[in-house]
Amino acid sequence: MDANLTGRIARLPGALAGRHVVEVGPGPGGLTRALLDTAAESVLAVEVDARAVAALAELEAAYPGRLRVLAADATRLDLVPLVPAPRQLVANLPYNVATPLLIGWLRQAQVWERLTLMFQQEVAERIAAAPDTPAYGRLSVLAQWTCRTALLMRLPPAAFAPPPKVWSAVVGLLPHPAQPSPELFAAMERVTAAAFGQRRKMLRGSLRALGGEALLERAGIAPERRAETLGVAEFDRLARLVHAGAG
Repeated sequence: MDANLTGRIARLPGALAGRHVVEVGPGPGGLTRALLDTAAESVLAVEVDARAVAALAELEAAYPGRLRVLAADATRLDLVPLVPAPRQLVANLPYNVATPLLIGWLRQAQVWERLTLMFQQEVAERIAAAPDTPAYGRLSVLAQWTCRTALLMRLPPAAFAPPPKVWSAVVGLLPHPAQPSPELFAAMERVTAAAFGQRRKMLRGSLRALGGEALLERAGIAPERRAETLGVAEFDRLARLVHAGAG
């Protein structure tokens, strides 16, 4: 609820004039107020907790036509039909569902102009991690394959009331102009799930069910390498081969 902090977060996406912003998990509305202080055309706040929805009713009444509070579970919701383009996501996500929410949005990254999202710091670091580092994994590949990612801001537990046991961080995701088809995205999910599901194994073993050494040879990747050493472009080659094989 610190207005200085929420104001900083609301400014991270840059100018919001003419943009339609979606906020997931607004809670008592600290960030919501900061977003309404920008030039955003509209704000859609999606909240599953009935207590928070009731608390936001007064704020919604104060901004008729500009703020809409939707009582719904964002994990079961397609946000795209609810707001016109250009649309952005700006949110302090509920940490227990942050990763599945992000992967769902990455599947349709082409519809978002930008995503500015707060995660538990450990998850934020995974999203922005470079290859061959401890944090690099499946989420890193999916995020960086579809978006340019950057860790923008870290927040200590003391920034929250009540304070959590972990640090938090805000990540910026700017979708690439060219996006994979749904079928290619599904192939990438299969490849990364297999590769990082057994990350201690060499790729010849972890990718055996998807083609193993024959697949790796076609992609020009040594079979004794491990998943964390591959760059996003190498995973892209593997996903395209798996997709072509499935087709």
